[in-house]
Amino acid sequence: MSSIVLVHGAWSAAWAWRDFRALLTCGGETVFTPTLTGLGERRHLLTPKIELEDHIQDICEGLFMEDLQDVMLVGHSYGGMVITGVADRMPDRVRHLVYVDAFMPDDGECVLDLMPSAQVAMLRDDVDRNGAGWLIPASPLPADTPPEAVQFAQQRRGPQPMKTFTLPIKLTGRCRTLPTTYVYCTRTNVYDTFSLSAQRARERSICQFLTLDASHNPHLTQSRALLKILQTCQSGHATGVES
Repeated sequence: MSSIVLVHGAWSAAWAWRDFRALLTCGGETVFTPTLTGLGERRHLLTPKIELEDHIQDICEGLFMEDLQDVMLVGHSYGGMVITGVADRMPDRVRHLVYVDAFMPDDGECVLDLMPSAQVAMLRDDVDRNGAGWLIPASPLPADTPPEAVQFAQQRRGPQPMKTFTLPIKLTGRCRTLPTTYVYCTRTNVYDTFSLSAQRARERSICQFLTLDASHNPHLTQSRALLKILQTCQSGHATGVES
């Protein structure tokens, strides 16, 4: 049976998908929303040693333990790094990759390699000043985030281990043959964090590139539009605004 696995971004956890997951399951989809180690309800496991590979392994183990096949693997933001690694290690279990305003790495790249240099400098300074040298404090939510979502998130967002952003991903290239959709949110922040990944997606022939008139968290601000994209991806081919 096919299923959808939603992988959250930095500072986040399964709770971020709560309302959006309800929309998907109302449509009859089987949905999994795992939480990455050190975040959300797993924040008691937070240590300086946690890195990207640990988060990739979190999802790989989830696919194995649940025996998930024919998976549509969705990564939001930092989650794009994670789903890339998972698909590279378990391509036989993945049917479709969907990047939602997310990083799309190549072999040997880390998150900081994909971000604008000015934003990287600001982030490193914030880690040194406010994160004890190893924690990345949570960034502000977009200004158009509904107040109730902001209140809910502020009580649950936690710092991100720095190694998840600094250590490179190791890829064999097996994930490059999988059907892929990239959803680029056009209401960007001052840095346009995902511009490099979006450009990369545009240039890959196997990747369908869609734009969405939304800020960085469309599951909160444009949930119906994102729902339609995922449902059409699940049924075979996404529809939306292509460029």
